[in-house]
Amino acid sequence: MTRGVCAAGDPTTADVGARILRAGGNAVDAAVAATFASFVAEPGRVHLGGSGMGHVFDAATGRATAFDFFSATPGLGATRPERLDFRAIEIDFGDAQQWFHVGRASVAVPGNVFGLAAMADVHGRLPWAELLAPAIDLAATGIVLNEAQADTVRLLEEIYTLEPGIASVFAPDGRLIGVGDRYFVPGLSDLLRTIATDGVTAIRTGAIAREIVADQRTNGGLLTARDLADYEAVPTTPVAVRYRGRDVLVPPPPSTGGLLIAVGLRVMQAFDVAALGRGSAEHYALLAETMAAMDRARGEWAVARAAAPDARAAVDRLFADDACAARVDAVRAGTLRARRDDPASPRGPGETTHVSTLDADGNAASITNSSGIASGFLLPGGLILNSILGEADLHPQGFHVDPPGARIETMMAPTVVCNDGALELALGSGGSSRIRTAMLQVISNVLDFGLDVDAAVAAPRLHLEGTRVEIEAGFDPGAVDAFAAAGYAANRWTIRSAYFGGAHVVGRDAEGRLHGAGDDRRGGAVAHA
Repeated sequence: MTRGVCAAGDPTTADVGARILRAGGNAVDAAVAATFASFVAEPGRVHLGGSGMGHVFDAATGRATAFDFFSATPGLGATRPERLDFRAIEIDFGDAQQWFHVGRASVAVPGNVFGLAAMADVHGRLPWAELLAPAIDLAATGIVLNEAQADTVRLLEEIYTLEPGIASVFAPDGRLIGVGDRYFVPGLSDLLRTIATDGVTAIRTGAIAREIVADQRTNGGLLTARDLADYEAVPTTPVAVRYRGRDVLVPPPPSTGGLLIAVGLRVMQAFDVAALGRGSAEHYALLAETMAAMDRARGEWAVARAAAPDARAAVDRLFADDACAARVDAVRAGTLRARRDDPASPRGPGETTHVSTLDADGNAASITNSSGIASGFLLPGGLILNSILGEADLHPQGFHVDPPGARIETMMAPTVVCNDGALELALGSGGSSRIRTAMLQVISNVLDFGLDVDAAVAAPRLHLEGTRVEIEAGFDPGAVDAFAAAGYAANRWTIRSAYFGGAHVVGRDAEGRLHGAGDDRRGGAVAHA
């Protein structure tokens, strides 16, 4: 009998999830253990000192719960240092360059341990220490880099050689590690053992917390002891939208990405997408115009959030009938096509990963995780912290302007899809602004066109950046010609690329069989238990 399935950003990560399922763990146990394993197995994408969002579907109750453990703005209980360690770094993505900020003042409150512990405590079955054991074993020996891992490390070479401590891990002999080399972080295994023994206390007030705070205080950071002591992972009620007779459940704020996926689905619900024909010029046009509506909705959300008394009231305002109808009208009118400016499209980094799990009882868990591009330094105890305060896309009003304690908004959107109260899909993606467009297309591929999860994930994607439509290799050239002739600015790619996200999906088909798909754009893999 199949005990379950795990889809993740690396074969090792997925195998850990399957191993926990075979040991009697449920979907949440498997997702938590796999996420801890990813902090070792997916260098360049995630590290222990990052943050995330989770989503759990409980088959016994038929209820879904989102878990917010994304970063908060630091600085509680302290005055800002005169000198901030906040450095601009240019990353070369080949076709374009993009600026990021790293250093101690790029570090936001790391939520990972808090959130994973909360998910395991509320919904898990196995002991906490058992969930960390695979990651501890991996960290004790390190991993040998495969091509996908090495590519990500190479992309972020300037970050990983910024200071001697972190360079000793990523370039131990003065040469950046690559395919076939061992990635090993001294102290990380012991650090994970401490978390296995002490739980959240280790990072709230314990030895790890003290090391973080001392380094921040000495070296121009903003994170304080109170930031860690006061931080909580927050279980929340998902936002639900009906699409093709299913309930699509996305995390609420601070997940802006979840709201924008829901906006896109509300738009597409008004159209007979299947009748357009998958991969037709008309299909491309609908997707592009829907993505334009999603982009505009991000601004509408900012207005609603400022005017509403609380986040839930702002969500209601965003999804008011007149607002949804106006978006559908704009899509029908083809307002994107009428615009002619053509900005350059940045090639964002692969700094986010995802795990999806489903067990034989129908429970599911979906966890998205990020450390930004990493802060560029290594604490002596083996901890690499996030650079979430240095991500411009997360701080449109500017850096270091949000009040201490405020939750930072994120594009992460771990999602579950239910059919008549039973789990049909659990999915999520990395990819910054491409998270929402990747997931919109995967969901539509399954629910509009009846593709299985493998085909739905593998299908070529497009993404709207500004007014230019980035079109991945694999689309029909004639349809792209017709799409461009209709007035759209189309940029044709000759490759499949991690730029278009990394959607890792699990699901149950109509016959009750469990399936999974790992997106090979970002090293994805699937393991069955």
